[in-house]
Amino acid sequence: MKALIIVDVQYDFLPGGALAVKEGDKIIPVINSLQPKFDLVVATQDWHPADHGSFASNHPGKKVGDFIKLGGVDQILWPEHCVQESPGAEFHADLDNSYWAKVFRKGMDQNLDSYSGFYDNNRKQDTGLAAYLKGRGVDEVVVVGLAADYCVKFTVLDAIHEGFKTTLIKDATKAVNIQEGDFDKALYEMQQAGAQIILSDNF
Repeated sequence: MKALIIVDVQYDFLPGGALAVKEGDKIIPVINSLQPKFDLVVATQDWHPADHGSFASNHPGKKVGDFIKLGGVDQILWPEHCVQESPGAEFHADLDNSYWAKVFRKGMDQNLDSYSGFYDNNRKQDTGLAAYLKGRGVDEVVVVGLAADYCVKFTVLDAIHEGFKTTLIKDATKAVNIQEGDFDKALYEMQQAGAQIILSDNF
């Protein structure tokens, strides 16, 4: 069975948000057009406490883009984003959620960041997504959402690690692109790991 994983299409990652991905809203119609083609649709949601360790504001003297150690791994510092119960953490109103079977929240531990929909960044905590999909008989996943060079990439890599045949829909994701070329680099990394990358028209 094939499942669609929609990653973090939340206001803070969209134009006007705290950590906006350029043209991130352009992927919403593409995602909506894909959803009816799947037996199972799930979504992930960044859901940080206000004192989360990945926020530059919680580290006096540090700024966005600096690196620290968090949970024993290198962590880039971000603006405050997707704080629990805040408007920025909500899914975009235009994103159709009528097909969704379940939402998997991540990034809730103050001392760990979680890019992937499956695990936190040092793989100590599991969201339950892999077990849920396997329990439903899923053997293939298609990943869409934000952002291609962070949460989408790590979700794709973990899906492959978990044994799922994994596809990324290229026109249903956008990148933060802190460094120019990060999008292409992420696509290459996913492809090298075994992901198929296609356009929605070819799905």
